[in-house]
Amino acid sequence: MVRQILIWPDPILKQKARPVARVDDSLRTLVQDMFETMYAAEGVGLAAPQVGVLQRVIVLDTRPRQPESQPLAMINPEIIALEGKTTYTEGCLSIPGEAEDVDRAAVVTVKFLDPEGREQTLTCDGLLAIAVQHETDHLNGTVFVDHVSTLKRELIRKRMKRVKASREERASV
Repeated sequence: MVRQILIWPDPILKQKARPVARVDDSLRTLVQDMFETMYAAEGVGLAAPQVGVLQRVIVLDTRPRQPESQPLAMINPEIIALEGKTTYTEGCLSIPGEAEDVDRAAVVTVKFLDPEGREQTLTCDGLLAIAVQHETDHLNGTVFVDHVSTLKRELIRKRMKRVKASREERASV
């Protein structure tokens, strides 16, 4: 099921997500819904708070730009190592039409549970490393515009309020 993606500055996007206590069928349904939602929006990553669920779950699929990668669902992801530095022009499904340069680590190692509840550790680079950091930020109540200047952030906030108002207006018709 495709879920509605919250538009920043929705207050839910500023909240810290809770750890998942149990990996079960309802969580696997959430993961499936998140993949469907991400693909429908043509994104490469999505965090549960973006669909209004305050749980530590992210889905990623960077195959459009990293054909060797695989779709990933990470439950309770924890970045355990960061290496190097890179700057990447990031966008966000919760901030449609906007993109800004963000400084990130070039390589990340992340520990997480897969949808079967098995612990995994993955070291990633390129777009996948960026996406892991971006989506993990969402779990901590941070969006990519929190990494840019106050002026840019406020200009984007005004544009997003118009996008949100337009969406609500269409929904009420």
